[in-house]
This record gives sequence, C-alpha cells and structure tokens, in this order.
Amino acid sequence: METKTTTIDQYLKTVDADKRRVLEDIRSSIRALVPDAVECINYGVPTFKLNGKNLIHFAAAKNHCSLFPGPGAIAAFSEELTAFATSKGTIRFTVESPLPKSLVRKIVKHLVEKTSSRA
Repeated sequence: METKTTTIDQYLKTVDADKRRVLEDIRSSIRALVPDAVECINYGVPTFKLNGKNLIHFAAAKNHCSLFPGPGAIAAFSEELTAFATSKGTIRFTVESPLPKSLVRKIVKHLVEKTSSRA
C-alpha cells in the first residue's frame, strides 16, 4: 500500500534528484517572498496557502515539472511564458529549461497581491 505524503519534505523525497533541486529552488523563492504562508499537500501536490486560501502549487511529473499559479497569473504573464508549455492554470517546464527565479518571484508577488486584495 502506498503511503500518502503529508508534507512538502516527504513529497520532495519521492522526486528524482534533478527535479527535486528545481522544485526546492521554487519552494525557497516562495518561502522568501511569503514567509507566513503555510506549506501543505493539497490535491496531492505541494501547496502554499495564504490566509487560508491556496496561493500556489508545484509538482514533478515523469517528463517535466509544473507550477500551478492559476489562470489569472498565466494570463498576466503570458508574454513571459512563451518559452514554456502552459494550459489554463499550469506552467510546465523541464530541468534543462527551468522557470527563471525572477519570473517565479513576479508570479508569486502577483498572487499575493491578488490574495490580499480579496481578503
């Protein structure tokens, strides 16, 4: 029987080392910008919550990693995301071509502003 992960640390231990490094960089960027965000596993993936609401998720898949900032952020940063595969609320990237830290920071700041304006 497979054990469900309940923390981001547990989740990251299940990820290949190369993807883990990329996801740990994303985690560090988020944590630095939103130190009061709560880390958890939601929908089976690492999640940061702010003021009780989902802020952003990230995950590893077989052939890529993903950041899940939601459709508003995808639309807001569409020009900066042209080098990456996107869908309604997801950005997919590879270890060889990770999301730039500066872009991750911009997306997180955008989400924090949107979350704060709704609070």
